[in-house]
Amino acid sequence: MAYRSDRAVIGRRLTVPDSFEFILQSFSDDRGSVTPLFNQERFTELVSHSFRVAQVNHNISRRGTVRGIHFTETPPGQAKYVFCLSGSLLDVVVDVREGSPTFGQWDAVTLTAHRPSAVYLAEGLGHACMALEEDTSMAYLCSTEYNPGIDHAINPVDVGLAISWPTMPIALSDKDAAAPTLAEASEQRILPRYSDCLSHYRKKVSTTAPKEGALSS
Repeated sequence: MAYRSDRAVIGRRLTVPDSFEFILQSFSDDRGSVTPLFNQERFTELVSHSFRVAQVNHNISRRGTVRGIHFTETPPGQAKYVFCLSGSLLDVVVDVREGSPTFGQWDAVTLTAHRPSAVYLAEGLGHACMALEEDTSMAYLCSTEYNPGIDHAINPVDVGLAISWPTMPIALSDKDAAAPTLAEASEQRILPRYSDCLSHYRKKVSTTAPKEGALSS
């Protein structure tokens, strides 16, 4: 999980393969500050392929709100690049890819507006987040447009996953509260297959010119 630093971006791999944290650098003067939230060239150097933005989502959540665990059938899947605009949130990546060596494992990053950072997760991975403050505002870039027909959920309080959510009252949507556990989703055969995800990733890398010193998945 070594860091790579280059101008305004520092990146590291998360423990779930094909997910990364980006530490974003702010630049200040007497007028205020500016923070590059996303840079295609830096992203490509770190992840080994470019990121096509098809949709940008923004939501505001009350403290204790949990969204997810959401994932999309892959291919085509939906990769996400997530950052916090105000407040703070716990961003969680879950490996829900059937057949993955790290299947069922998760990693979490605290995203705040005061210490700008972002999380990238590849297609086929599960994503969830919890607002840690009132009116927490987050945005995320998506590689594809939302398609409800291929979007699925896993219960975020699945005891089999044992995600370490902060101790506070949790608010869930009806859909997420009724979602199956990871084991149930596996039995229902709705989880992405690891082999299909890898093939999809390789196609993305093959269409992107390699960058010297890039991190590879």
